[in-house]
Amino acid sequence: MAVNNQFVIITGMSGAGKTVAMQSFEDLGYFCVDNMPPTLLPKFKELIRMERDINKIALVMDLRSQVFYDEIIDMFSDLRKSDNNNVDIIFLDSSDQKLVSRYKETRRAHPLARNGRVIDGIKKERELLANVKQSADLVVDTTNMAPRRLREEVFHNFESTDATHTFHIEVMSFGFKYGLPLDADIVMDVRFLPNPYYDAKMRYKTGLDNEVRQYVMTSEGAQEFYSKLLDMLNYTMPGYENEGKASLTIAIGCTGGQHRSVAIAQQLGKDLKANYPVNITHRDIDRHKIKEGN
Repeated sequence: MAVNNQFVIITGMSGAGKTVAMQSFEDLGYFCVDNMPPTLLPKFKELIRMERDINKIALVMDLRSQVFYDEIIDMFSDLRKSDNNNVDIIFLDSSDQKLVSRYKETRRAHPLARNGRVIDGIKKERELLANVKQSADLVVDTTNMAPRRLREEVFHNFESTDATHTFHIEVMSFGFKYGLPLDADIVMDVRFLPNPYYDAKMRYKTGLDNEVRQYVMTSEGAQEFYSKLLDMLNYTMPGYENEGKASLTIAIGCTGGQHRSVAIAQQLGKDLKANYPVNITHRDIDRHKIKEGN
C-alpha cells in the first residue's frame, strides 16, 4: 500500500517570512528542506519513497534563479498528479514598503537586485511570481504579522486534529555543585528540604528509590512547597505555549543532584504529564554512584 505523503511547498516573496514558516513546520514534525532547487525534486521524491518514516515534508523554494520561475508551475503539477501525494502550496506575501524595511533592517541585498535598488528587485520578483501566487492554496500576507503570529497561522492550518502537542516540557534534576544547566528556563532550588544524604541507609540511594522519595516528599514543608510549585507551573504553562515556545525546561536542583531534586523532579514530571508531553532526565544522579563495600 502506497504511503500517503503530505507535501507543503513554502514559497513567496523574499523577506516575507519563509524561514519562520519552515521552523514552524519543523515543530509540527515535518521533514524540512530549505532552498530546494526544482531540478532535484525528482531525485528527492525517490529518496522519500524509500523512507517509510517520513511522510510529512515541507520544502522551501528560495526564488534565486530564472530556472525556478520557468519550472515551478510544472513541478507543482507533477507533485499533484502522484496518487500518494497531498500537496499544499503556501505563498507568503508582504507589501513593498514592509519588504524594503526588512531588507534595510538586515542590510541584505535583494537576490534579484544585488547591485541595484531593493525596490527594483522586489518589483521584478513580484512580476515573476504572479502565476505562482495564483496557483497557491494559501496566501498569507505578513505585512503586519509578527513571527509569532505567522507561526500561529501555520499551526492553525496544518496542525492535524490527532496531532500530539507541539509544546513539550523537559523536567530535569541536577546538582548545584556541578553547575547550573545551560538550557534551563525555570530553576527551582530544593536545598531547603532535609537531605537524605546524612542518613547512612539512604546515602547511596537516589530519589528514584521509594525510601528516599517518601523521606523527601513527607519532610516538613515539602508538600506545601510542591503544591505551590505545581499550581504556579499549571498557571504559567499556557502562557508559555501561547507565546510560541516549542519547549520549556524546568530544572530542579539540590546539592548533588542525587536525592531531593530527583524525587521532586520525578513527581513533577509525572503530574505535568496529565496535560503535556513530558520528558524526565536526571543529569547528575550517577555522579556519586559508589558500590557498597568499596
